[in-house]
Amino acid sequence: MLTDRRNLMTQGALLGAGLATGVLAPIASAQTGAKTYVSKRPAPADRRFVSKAVEQEIVRVSRMIADPELAWLFANAYPNTLDTTVKMGRVDGKPDSFVITGDIPCLWLRDSAAQVKSYLHLAKQDPKLRELFRGLIARHARSVLIDPYANAFMEDPAAKTNLEWSQVDETEMKPGVAERKWEIDSLCYSMRLSHGYWTATRDTTPFDALWADAMRAIVRTFREQQRKDGPGPYKFQRASRQPTETLLAGYGAPTRKVGMIHSGFRPSDDACQYPLFVPANMFAVTTLREMAQVANEARKDTALANDATALASEVAAAIAQYGTMKLPDGRDVWAYEVDGFGNAIFMDDANVPSLSSMAWLGCVPASDARWQRTAAAAWSDANPWFFKGSAGEGIGGPHQGMDYIWPMSLIVRGLTATDDATILKCLATLKRTHAGTGFMHEAFEKDDATKFTRSWFAWANGLFGEFVLHLAATKPQLLKAPLDGIRV
Repeated sequence: MLTDRRNLMTQGALLGAGLATGVLAPIASAQTGAKTYVSKRPAPADRRFVSKAVEQEIVRVSRMIADPELAWLFANAYPNTLDTTVKMGRVDGKPDSFVITGDIPCLWLRDSAAQVKSYLHLAKQDPKLRELFRGLIARHARSVLIDPYANAFMEDPAAKTNLEWSQVDETEMKPGVAERKWEIDSLCYSMRLSHGYWTATRDTTPFDALWADAMRAIVRTFREQQRKDGPGPYKFQRASRQPTETLLAGYGAPTRKVGMIHSGFRPSDDACQYPLFVPANMFAVTTLREMAQVANEARKDTALANDATALASEVAAAIAQYGTMKLPDGRDVWAYEVDGFGNAIFMDDANVPSLSSMAWLGCVPASDARWQRTAAAAWSDANPWFFKGSAGEGIGGPHQGMDYIWPMSLIVRGLTATDDATILKCLATLKRTHAGTGFMHEAFEKDDATKFTRSWFAWANGLFGEFVLHLAATKPQLLKAPLDGIRV
């Protein structure tokens, strides 16, 4: 049986994140009655990257949290990317940051950009963090230029993939590529990383000719995948018992070429049912405009900015015309995927971009009536991947299958909710479903949180840290609220 991300399941095992060695380093211990919470972070000498600003932020925010278990979770999860996944180096005399996803020793464009996002607000005051971001932006640029259709990369750009499941894929596997699943959002996250760093620091250093070449490659690839002049150069098939691991005839289901960008796979790394994946197209519109801002302001590159802006406008118009649908009860919502012929599916997957995350990603205003209807439907029985059980309720997806809820969906809901009751319910569920590990997981079984996947999943840990930081900045009173009495 092939090993892949789907099969990296640990049920209650404390693996990765420095825990395989049994290290328990007491950074901030909290006590309540007879229960003591001891830090699950690696010992200081074993941490991969240390930022004084992040350490100070952990102390500052932890003091705002009344619930000792929640404070413990935050102190473990927030620095997890820095503690366990970062490897710094130099390429051509400049910083290089290789950020693995956790229990898989490769860099995913999406994951790595998302993993560091919660440190952006500290980068201006911390030279080490600025070096980390400069190195990651450059690593992304070099990776995109290796192959803009790849989603994951090796540390050594000359190495062949070390992922067992990628070694027999029928696609053009170049050196340096770990997996070659074409996902629109991979390139979106590179643009989002650049824009986030630029707006946080106004540092022009990483926006050099290499970066500009990579951004032009992104625009070119998106245009290729509008498929106006044929299917483009990308083709992918994989021998697998899971239909979500391969593409029909290498290209996916047939489509009408309406101006939207085709995607082979979703951010879950699962194949699209229809290649016009609406959340990723909406994310592409937003991040193309963000990239244009960086090109204009940091490089004065009006040609690149204008090209990106024109493409964004074209895709936005196509989404407005083809990206919506009506539910059986008549509600007008965003579709999850469409084919341009009038066929559409409604569902939502926990992985971001998702329909639920559109407001948080800045793709629509939180007040947008269609998005509000869409998000409400996604968090209901209208979504086949919404599950409710004794351990909690939330959204999962085909990647881990039936009855598995992703903490990521709870975090995104908490980040987009405006009412205190929903936010507190999300916090309470997250607190009760880490299965004693002190970290977020990929997914947990709806009736038994001790059955979970991926004990070392840095994206989920970073997103949880971002959720707590968001509350500290916007609703600090909720961090003082008791959670134990809230039903999940």
